[in-house]
Amino acid sequence: MSISTFRHLPLRAAVTAALLALGGLLCGCAQMGETLSPAFVDPAKYDLYDCKQLETERTVLASRAAELQGLMSKAETGVGGAVVAEVAYRNDYVSVRAQQKLADENWRRNKCHETIVAAPAPIVPPVPPGPARGARSSAR
Repeated sequence: MSISTFRHLPLRAAVTAALLALGGLLCGCAQMGETLSPAFVDPAKYDLYDCKQLETERTVLASRAAELQGLMSKAETGVGGAVVAEVAYRNDYVSVRAQQKLADENWRRNKCHETIVAAPAPIVPPVPPGPARGARSSAR
């Protein structure tokens, strides 16, 4: 080995250590997503909601969570998509999941039940009125 190889060894070691540390930090951030979710929502947000309001809110939150999950999945298909998904959508997704959890807890605490929606009655078109009895035709 030449002396020039040993001269760059500390620099390579420092770069390698920095990359490993950065990787470790990113892995830690990926794991803490669901454990920090209560920090993203006010604990008293749904305390005064009744069952009907909670049902509507749970539906809206489920729709938003599915939308964000779809956007994250779509972003991950591109080059660098995992980073884009994390930066653009992850905080909103964690916030919505925390709100869902809180709304579900209040739903159970209030002992609410899903509203059963009856099938809508079929729409019957109105019958046009027929000619009146005894009316004469104007064509003579």
